[in-house]
Parts: sequence; C-alpha cells; structure tokens
Amino acid sequence: MQKVSVRHCEIDDIEAIKTIYEFPNAYSGTLQLPHPSLKMWQDRLQSIPSNAYAYVAEIDGKVVGNLGVELCVNARRRHVASFGMGVHDDFQGQGVGRALLSTMIDLCDNWLNVKRIELNVYVDNHAAIALYKKFGFQIEGELVEYAFRHGEYVNAYQMARLNQIKN
Repeated sequence: MQKVSVRHCEIDDIEAIKTIYEFPNAYSGTLQLPHPSLKMWQDRLQSIPSNAYAYVAEIDGKVVGNLGVELCVNARRRHVASFGMGVHDDFQGQGVGRALLSTMIDLCDNWLNVKRIELNVYVDNHAAIALYKKFGFQIEGELVEYAFRHGEYVNAYQMARLNQIKN
C-alpha cells in the first residue's frame, strides 16, 4: 500500500478537489452533484469559516482525498463536530479515508475538545460504514428518503462517535 499523507487544504488544491468530486463514486456517495463547477469549489474553499477545517490526502504528491470538518457554533452544541469526505474513485480502498479520519479525529479529540463527531452516510455505502465503525462510530438511526440520487430517494444512517475524554 502506498503512503498517504494528510495536510491542510490550500487554494492551489481547488482543481484537484473538484476532480475528486467529478467521479461517480465520489458524487454518488456524498451530497455533491455531478459535474461540479470550478467556481463553486473556488467559492467554497476560499471562504472557509473559522469553525471549519479542510484537509486533503495525497499519494505521491497527488491530491486523492478531501475532508471537511465543521464545529457547531450553537452554544449548546459546541461540543459537536460534523464532517464529510470524498476519495478519488481510482484511490478507494488504499487507506485514504483512514488517513483523513485519523487526522480529523486527532484534531477533534486532542486539540478542539470535541465530545461528539457526527455524520450521515447512505445505507448502501458499505465500505464507508465499515470504515466509520472501525473508528468507533455507531449507527444511531436511519433517515428515510434522506436524499435524491440517481432518480430515486435513498436512506442514510445517522452515525456518531463519542470521545471518552479522560478526567
């Protein structure tokens, strides 16, 4: 398996991130639409709010994955973060998602004092669900007709991971 490195997203990564979400598995497994525009990704990544962090994963200097994590700003949910990620279709199953999740969980657990990390994942995304479970995420419920994809409504699981912060 090739070495995966993770770093903060930079402006120069915008085209590579756009390319990730042009592939069928990436846009079908997320809430992204097919054929993303460069302007949409430029607008999104040039104005990341202070409560959000964006990462890319690289193999041999090529950006092959993207993860964004956002901290809740509501006073009663400041202990919560949510995230989304995508992996280039040609690099799935090569540890990219694992590397991105490890980086994000370390940030949340050890630096941002996040107690709960949440995500939604389509019920038919078995590889992602298995990966999330390896990192301690649990299914908390099923969201019926959560999103419209490929001409039909699909369900998603609400999953979360609780940090067992030591006192």
